[in-house]
Amino acid sequence: MLHLVNALASWTIESRTVTLRRAVVADVPVIVELLAADQLGAARDGGDLAVYYRAFEAIDADPAQLLVVLDSPDAVVGTMQLTFIPGMARRGGLRAQIEAVRVHEAGRSQGLGGRMFDWAIAEARRRGCSLVQLTTDKSRADAHRFYDRLGFVASHEGFKLHL
Repeated sequence: MLHLVNALASWTIESRTVTLRRAVVADVPVIVELLAADQLGAARDGGDLAVYYRAFEAIDADPAQLLVVLDSPDAVVGTMQLTFIPGMARRGGLRAQIEAVRVHEAGRSQGLGGRMFDWAIAEARRRGCSLVQLTTDKSRADAHRFYDRLGFVASHEGFKLHL
């Protein structure tokens, strides 16, 4: 489902046009499917969509958040969320956090993820960010190689406390 009014970028890959756009509420079910179709997401995502609709409303209402989807001619094939974080560190620099990146299994190894990241990094620059950061689970070896190829550096050790 293409919502041209929300189009952010468009590319032709393997003779088909894909469009990156701001997510709309109708995308929530397919975003959840993309999240749950992952080896880690299978254990933590899916089920009752009500919580995801509430999360979408909060994300969509916050100008520091940008939830995007990647449309192919037939379906949504990817998603990612960008969060723009002001901070005191790094001389008051704004940073972009990239999270929940997913490309549908059928769309992998076609350059879609790379295009999404190129766009996200350009958007971070456009908004004046001094840093783009992401976290990735230690078990995601393929993702680590992908982020390395994009120029990201594993410079920090992260910690989480589940509540």
